[in-house]
Amino acid sequence: MKIMKRFLDCTASDFENMKKKELLEAISASEGRVLVCETIGILQPMLGDVTNAEFVASMGADMILLNMFDVNHPVIQGLPKTEDREVIRKIKQLTGRPVGINLEPLEQGKESSVETNEMWKLSGGRVATLENAKTAVEMGVDFIVLTGNPGIGVTNAAITDTLKLYREHLGEQVVLIAGKMHASGILSECGEHILTEADVRAFAEAGADIILLPAPGTVPGITMEYVRSLVVCAHSLGKMTLTAIGTSQEGADTDTIKEIALMCKMTGTDLHHLGDAGYGGMLCLKIFWNTERLSVESAIPITVWPFPSEDRGR
Repeated sequence: MKIMKRFLDCTASDFENMKKKELLEAISASEGRVLVCETIGILQPMLGDVTNAEFVASMGADMILLNMFDVNHPVIQGLPKTEDREVIRKIKQLTGRPVGINLEPLEQGKESSVETNEMWKLSGGRVATLENAKTAVEMGVDFIVLTGNPGIGVTNAAITDTLKLYREHLGEQVVLIAGKMHASGILSECGEHILTEADVRAFAEAGADIILLPAPGTVPGITMEYVRSLVVCAHSLGKMTLTAIGTSQEGADTDTIKEIALMCKMTGTDLHHLGDAGYGGMLCLKIFWNTERLSVESAIPITVWPFPSEDRGR
């Protein structure tokens, strides 16, 4: 019988050979200490000719999520010249991490209730169609996240229908993560209505491997206790959960980041997500890593970097 490594003990060569089932088992075995960091490839990298994906990997990201990634016109600033169909595999080669993308499901007749920045405008290669998902799998993605960017108008019903389609046609080829970090322009699904226990059950039944939930304190009405109830529900259905910071708190002060990290831990979640607001997700990653890892694994004082000098070398 093959014994699966914890995700935390895996190397790049381990990830290279992992199938979906093995990846999920490795995550589960890490007992709530896997960090997912989101980056936007079309943005200018912080380190010039080094991709932001490489940067977050160097800061402790375990899994890399590419937002606003168009499978028909892939752009990752800082990446060496690479054929379009090899972009994902190149990122995986450079980072040694599992890599996934967001795809955004749309419901016929449903539109966003709010106007949003032109930057978020949905392109054809970001829509959660079956064709785009198949292209993403062919490009080498390890996971697909069905969710919605600000003002796109993604509903939970659209996520459920897309999960059913992907489960039927993609089977065991890719990990499916589903949920919302914010309303995505659907005001009837805001606050505590972003995700309910009924939604968790619908996603699980439709084929989600991991349920995405707003992290406690990131959305009005989303308390630690509320998220804990959803995590318990997902776990009872045999599904893992990912608590997500997708509403700019990734750019908050050190104490706020630590508090959110600890609340996420107390919910019992399996993965922790840091969003892509500005460069905040990258800058707070080390704080989150220290809070989730060193605080439970090491007796040495927590060192927070790269923040102001009063936070360094404690």
